[in-house]
Amino acid sequence: MKLLLLGGTAFLGRAIATEAVARGIEVTCLARGTSAPPSGVAFVTADRDEPDGLSSLATLHWDTVIDVSRQPGQVRQAVRELSTDHFVFISTTSVYAYGDRLEQDESSPLLPALDGDVMTDMSTYGPAKVACEEAVRAASSPSTIIRPGLIGGPGDTSARSGYYPWRFAHPTGEDVLVPDDPDFPCALIDVDDLAAWTVTVAEKRITGTYNATGRTTGLAEVLDAARRAAGDQAPPPRPVPVEILRAAGVASWMGPRSLPLWIDDPADRCGATANTDAAQARGLTTRPLVETFTRVLEYEEERDVPRRAGLSDLEETELRSRLA
Repeated sequence: MKLLLLGGTAFLGRAIATEAVARGIEVTCLARGTSAPPSGVAFVTADRDEPDGLSSLATLHWDTVIDVSRQPGQVRQAVRELSTDHFVFISTTSVYAYGDRLEQDESSPLLPALDGDVMTDMSTYGPAKVACEEAVRAASSPSTIIRPGLIGGPGDTSARSGYYPWRFAHPTGEDVLVPDDPDFPCALIDVDDLAAWTVTVAEKRITGTYNATGRTTGLAEVLDAARRAAGDQAPPPRPVPVEILRAAGVASWMGPRSLPLWIDDPADRCGATANTDAAQARGLTTRPLVETFTRVLEYEEERDVPRRAGLSDLEETELRSRLA
């Protein structure tokens, strides 16, 4: 089997490439080359923002093409210029029009598609992915749309999945500060579980549109799993009222000075959850959260780039002073 992966050097793309190679698939990755490709793949350096970005592949044919792009223009070009028997596109649950509905299925209403080829900032991420999906469905070859929610595990440079196990392992005090929202619905899928199922979709030519998220789990249970991953000496969590977090300028979900895996906006409260019955019926399996957190903690301990989510030691200490 000949597989072309558009991307393949970072996080999910890298995990897909690694899994495919392990199954004996002939893998070619096309990317800009800013990160080293995984071993065992053929690598093509190209910039998809350039008009001739795919020209080096124009005369080749692939059993499956997998694309992880968020830029509609890039996906339209791939659909137009690449020859394949099966096109797989990694989309997102952010395409759904409503973020306050728990576990929406694949037939739920979508956001309007982005009008244009380029997503310039994350405010149009969902609409951009909708436009990408439309381009893939318009292709002449059979296609598959996979809609993950929050992806975690080794390689998660955002630190959304890694912050809590790392913080429980490296506390600044006798407890770890967390949002006082124990029932907040989380759905985290391990990057390797998603990669494994994506490769299965390619191997078995599974077509259609599928949500692919982790099991919906309350924040309190998620934090317990993160604490267990950190070891027996990890301190307990200390819930902080949302009003205090707001007053202290602590953001939710991701980014600097934040507490991840939680959203302080009722309109987006359920946005990362999704009904995955269809994908599970076709082989999607997910591991326990504590296993993902144990794996990502190992990555966090070796991290060589700044953590992009959570509270620094100083920020958590400052927040703790507000609770005295």
